[in-house]
Amino acid sequence: MFFRLGRIFRSVGRDIVVLFYACRNPATPIHLKLLALVAAFYVISPLDVVPDWLALLGIADDVTLIALGVPLLLKLLPQPALQQARSSAEGFLARMRFGRS
Repeated sequence: MFFRLGRIFRSVGRDIVVLFYACRNPATPIHLKLLALVAAFYVISPLDVVPDWLALLGIADDVTLIALGVPLLLKLLPQPALQQARSSAEGFLARMRFGRS
């Protein structure tokens, strides 16, 4: 089970890096960039729908947003921007030694 969780965290981390590079791409529509920015601010913001000081419930809304929002934003990206972002992210992750599993 822990190996599966590790794979999920690596996959989500890779998707976050891809989304970062996609937001830097001029071919990405502005509304997708704004959605990614709002999602990032919500995750790091101390103001949440469910306060973080509630043991597991406080973190659950942030984890749910990341788990559902990042793949959705990647699906909405134009294909050329997504391919460029994936290649840039793979280059970055390979340099950081997180690249291939």
